[in-house]
Amino acid sequence: MSAQIRYAYLKGQTWLYRRNYPKDVAALLGQKALKQSLKTGDLKLARKRAAEVNTQYEKTVEEALSGALLLPSSSGWSRHSEEALARLRDSLQHSEQAGFVKKIAKNTTVESASRRYLHRRIRELRPGGFKSVRYSVELFASKHGEKKLSELVKEDGKEFLSLISKLSANIGKSQTTRGLSLDAAVTWSMGRRDHISGRTQRRIWAQVNQWLTWCVYEDLLEANPFAHVRFEAKIRPQPYAVPTDDEVKKLLNAREHVIADVMKLCLFSGMRAGEAAGLLGEDIVDKGPAGFFFHLRPNHLRLLKTEAAERWVPVHPELLALLKRKPVQGPLFPDLTVNDITKRFALLRKRLKIERPGLVFHSTRKWFITQCERTGAPEHFTASIVGHSAARSENGITYSLYSAGISDQQKRDLVDRVTAP
Repeated sequence: MSAQIRYAYLKGQTWLYRRNYPKDVAALLGQKALKQSLKTGDLKLARKRAAEVNTQYEKTVEEALSGALLLPSSSGWSRHSEEALARLRDSLQHSEQAGFVKKIAKNTTVESASRRYLHRRIRELRPGGFKSVRYSVELFASKHGEKKLSELVKEDGKEFLSLISKLSANIGKSQTTRGLSLDAAVTWSMGRRDHISGRTQRRIWAQVNQWLTWCVYEDLLEANPFAHVRFEAKIRPQPYAVPTDDEVKKLLNAREHVIADVMKLCLFSGMRAGEAAGLLGEDIVDKGPAGFFFHLRPNHLRLLKTEAAERWVPVHPELLALLKRKPVQGPLFPDLTVNDITKRFALLRKRLKIERPGLVFHSTRKWFITQCERTGAPEHFTASIVGHSAARSENGITYSLYSAGISDQQKRDLVDRVTAP
């Protein structure tokens, strides 16, 4: 896997940093992007310096948008452009800070506010989560982008809800439907019966409202105009299916060279696809009498879903031979992403003719949890292995403050009782 640093690239023997400013900030600074040399060819040092420049960049953007007169001071090994600082001061010297902010807020369009929001969220969310937020906010902006935020009214929210309920579930699944505006997507969806579910509609609606709430927090709006618009679509639960033992046999015996190992690992550990895809050789730890364990923790390949997801998982005996073929350092599955795994599983399921509603790759996790439950183990035992939050009593928060959790040997005994079908 090639070394990568976000917003930086290697030119010759030196890492260079380049990151574009938002258009409104670029106009103030008089330059399109922050560009500078990281003055090193060493990956670790370059990554550290890139993080410092990212902090500098974010402060510059934040202060420029808020009307501040001073830019953040530069680090000891680099200098911010004095010319850019002069331009910024010159553009703001005749404006009172509060009046400047008020003027920006009054004239802010839906399009510019959405870009600012997404610019911030991309730094806070994992790729999958950001993709979902971006789709929802850009869908709304495609309809009302040129309108000023202050002009949004309750009826716009009602209209948006009405339009997204007409969208086809296949929007975005083909090249012709990617990037369509809301109106164009509704037109394409006309006459189709495969509309998006109520759950998806609620997610889109919630993400648009979160953006508007952020606009209020940033003083771009006085109040969320959609706060009192009722969401009335029915939410029908769509639980994942649990594979039968016969289906698991077929999956394990299938000649699938791409995801066979990661699929087996998830079946016998209960890991999520993203957790397995981000495993490193260093995450396999020998705990002596208790055997080998996976140490699930955030790393440079992926974060974890919740705090409870950081955990120790015993390596099932069925996985020992598999792990001997894997590197002791670096990614265990360097060529696989979550997207690769889920799509390949869908093809495998189709080839094996075990297509059932709700049967997806995540079902491997559900099979493991079901097997643990059938051993008679307490719920909180299983929860500690699969990374769920669980409590033995109604007062779960208090209990978690006093309990150190189950022992490694208890975890080992439970996992070893899960047997291959």
